Amino acid sequence: MSGLRDIAITLIIFGSLPFIFKRAQIGVMMWVWISVMNPHRLAYGFAHDFSFAVIIAGATLLSVALSKDMKAPPLNSVTVAFFMFVAWTGVSTIFAIYPDLSFFKWVDFMKTQLMAILIPMLFHKKEDLQRLIWVIVLSLAFYGTKGGLFTLLTGGSHIVWGPESSAVQENNALAVALIMMIPLMRYLHLTTAHAKVRWGLLGMMALCSVAVLGSQSRGALLAASAMLIFLWWKGRNKLAGLVLAVLFIPLLLAFMPETWYRRMDTMNTYEADASASSRLNAWTTMINLANDRPLTGGGFVVSTMEVYQRYSPKLVQGALAAHSIYFQALGEHGYVGLGLYLLLFYTVWRKARWIMRAVRKRADLAWAADLSAMMQVTLVGFAVGGAFLSLVTFDVPYYLVAIMVATLALVKRELKAPTPTPAPAAATAPEPSARFGRKHSPRPGSG
Repeated sequence: MSGLRDIAITLIIFGSLPFIFKRAQIGVMMWVWISVMNPHRLAYGFAHDFSFAVIIAGATLLSVALSKDMKAPPLNSVTVAFFMFVAWTGVSTIFAIYPDLSFFKWVDFMKTQLMAILIPMLFHKKEDLQRLIWVIVLSLAFYGTKGGLFTLLTGGSHIVWGPESSAVQENNALAVALIMMIPLMRYLHLTTAHAKVRWGLLGMMALCSVAVLGSQSRGALLAASAMLIFLWWKGRNKLAGLVLAVLFIPLLLAFMPETWYRRMDTMNTYEADASASSRLNAWTTMINLANDRPLTGGGFVVSTMEVYQRYSPKLVQGALAAHSIYFQALGEHGYVGLGLYLLLFYTVWRKARWIMRAVRKRADLAWAADLSAMMQVTLVGFAVGGAFLSLVTFDVPYYLVAIMVATLALVKRELKAPTPTPAPAAATAPEPSARFGRKHSPRPGSG
C-alpha cells in the first residue's frame, strides 16, 4: 500500500507539470497543496522525502515568466505592510545571533512569501480565488475529517496529530489550523450551488470541530471559543446558529472522556502546570532578548540553550520554543518586526471591513462580503490560538493575506466597472440581498 502511495503522489505531481506550463495559477495551487497538506508525508517510500516542492516551484516560475496573465501586485496598505515585514526579516537575518542558521530559515520563509505574492499577481477572477480556497480548505480538512472520525471511534481517548515533519505536526498547531479552516468552510458552504457539496461541507465542519477537541489542546479550546462567538456574530441567521450551538456543543463535550476534562481544567491552575510555566518562562526570555536587541531581535533561530542560558530567568530543559506568535516575532525580529507583523494583519482586517461596506448594495459581489467576514473570523481564531504557539512562519496565514489582497483588487475593479444591467422584468428577480442576513433564492441543485 505504501508503495502505491508513493507512485500515486509522484504521478499526480509530475502529471500536473504540463498544466502548470499552460497556466501558472495551477502551479501556485499545486505548491499550496504540497506545502499545506504535505501529501508526500503520507507515503513511506521514496516519495516521503522527495523534493517535489522544488520541481513545482521551478515549473511555476517558468510558467510565470511566460504568462500573459501577470499583473503587478496592487499597492495598498496590506501589500506595503507585507513587503515591509518581509524586508525586515531579511534585516534581522543579517544581524542574527546565528546568521548562517537564520539564513536557511529565512530562505524557506521567502519561498512561502514568493508564492504568496504571486496570488494577487495571477488570480484575477472569483473562480480562480474560489479554487485556491478549496485547495487550502481541503488540504487541512483532510486531517480534520480523519482526526474527527478517529476521535469518535476511540472515544476521545487519544490525541489527534498532524502530518509528520510539517508545520502542523503538533496537536496544538493542527488544532489552530483547523479552527482557521472552519470559517472558510462556512464561506464555501454559503457560496456553492450544489446541495450535496453543502452537506459535505457541514459534515467536514462538524468533524473538524471534533478533531479540535480530540487534539486535547487547551489553547485551541480558547481559540475555538473565540472563533465560534465571532462566527455567530458574523453569521446570517443568529437564532438558528444559537440553537445549533446549544444542541451540538453540549452533546460534543459530553462525548469527551474524563481525561480531557482534567487536562482542560489545568487552565485554572496554570501556576502548577509545567507546560504553562514553560510558556511564561519562554515569553519572558523573548522579552529579555528583545530588550537587549530591540530593533532586529535575534533572527529566525533563537530557541537554543545558549540563548536561554543568557536571557531566561530560570534554567530550562527539553524542547525550547517561543510558544507564541507575538513573542516569537518579538524575539526573532525585535520590536520593529513585531510591530510590522501586527500591522500586516491589522491592515487585512481593515480592508476586509472596507470590502463588506463597499459591496453592501452589490448583490453580484455579495460573495466578497461573505469571504471578508469569514476571513475576519479566521483572523480571530489565529490571533487567539497563535498566542500559545510559534507559528510566525506558518504559510497558511500568508496565503490568506494574499487572497484578501487579490479579492480587494477584484472588488475595486468591479466597482469601477459599469453597474450590471438588471434582468428583464418578465421574470421576477430576487430582491437584493442584505449583507449578512439575506435569504437565498433557490440555487441549481439545491433541491
